[in-house]
Amino acid sequence: MTTSIENTKGAADKIVLSIDAMGGDRGPAAVVSGVARAAKQNAHLHFIIHGKKSVLDLQVAKRRALWGRVDIRDTSDVVSMDDKPSQVLRSGKNTSMWSAIDSVRNGEAEVCVSCGNTGALMALSVIRLRKLPGVNRPAIAILWPSNNPQGFNVMLDVGADIRADARDLLQYALMGASYARTGLALARPRVGLLNVGTEDNKGRPELREAHALISQNAEDHDFSFVGFVEGGDIPGIKADVIITDGFTGNVALKTGEGTASLIGLLLREAFKFSPLSRLAQILAITSLQRLRKRIDPRRVNGGVFLGLNGTVVKSHGSADALGISAAVKLAVDLAQSQFSQNLAARLASVDAIPHDVPTTEQETE
Repeated sequence: MTTSIENTKGAADKIVLSIDAMGGDRGPAAVVSGVARAAKQNAHLHFIIHGKKSVLDLQVAKRRALWGRVDIRDTSDVVSMDDKPSQVLRSGKNTSMWSAIDSVRNGEAEVCVSCGNTGALMALSVIRLRKLPGVNRPAIAILWPSNNPQGFNVMLDVGADIRADARDLLQYALMGASYARTGLALARPRVGLLNVGTEDNKGRPELREAHALISQNAEDHDFSFVGFVEGGDIPGIKADVIITDGFTGNVALKTGEGTASLIGLLLREAFKFSPLSRLAQILAITSLQRLRKRIDPRRVNGGVFLGLNGTVVKSHGSADALGISAAVKLAVDLAQSQFSQNLAARLASVDAIPHDVPTTEQETE
């Protein structure tokens, strides 16, 4: 039921994606199901799926949408959620994750999608794909539901690296603005720097230095810098791109996911309280379905690794078929827009930026 990708080389608009089928919490069945869901919606998609062939052959055979559109790459090992990145770098060459990244490295596929161990995926991506010139720390960017007209804001970093100095935050601003142009179709994104307050004298020294750097480079790189923003602005209308370090961003992300789950739980409990509340639930069913769809993290599943010589989409580890298909759709959008090439061009000037830009505190001394 599978075919080599070589047989489809003639298709001018063919998009080939590399899929790590073994890394998710729900196993290869959920991954293949999500890939098939995406394949039904786009006839131009072809896939290199990495994992244990004996398992994947059975899963692909069950899904007609994948017949003739899949090349299975047999791998003997799997990166578990408990594996340390250093361990994977030393002995993970035969894993599905390593193989999936190498398909992008070798030019066989345009984007890699994986639900696996985030730390290992980032470490392998950096080693196998290499960082773009001028990039110190790659970042993970996500789409966060917001009240802006586009419906989402971009936020980065959300966990690639817990540290970030001023120049790292400037690079995040450039990468985030580029992602917003591609993912949200914003010609001139508004960038905000996450802080404990909006006053210029608030926050750690590296944040104040980053404020000065980003402000000086905004015009040349075609984005608007709105200054410091606070946690409440992450889903708000003040900025389209929120910049922060990976520690803060990951805490914010997990807090947001937990809050969305809590809201859903509390609503279900409230509507079960009495016969009248059950009737109210029936009357409001359309509005509730719209709300559930809006806050469902599966529909915007997929963080993008920015700053690499190749594109990698990190799906949530617990994603089901719907979540996997959303991550695949994001990968398709990035491939069609030649995102990696455009980002490399925008970052090429970073090395020319001076290191001695004064902070706001130094300017007022």
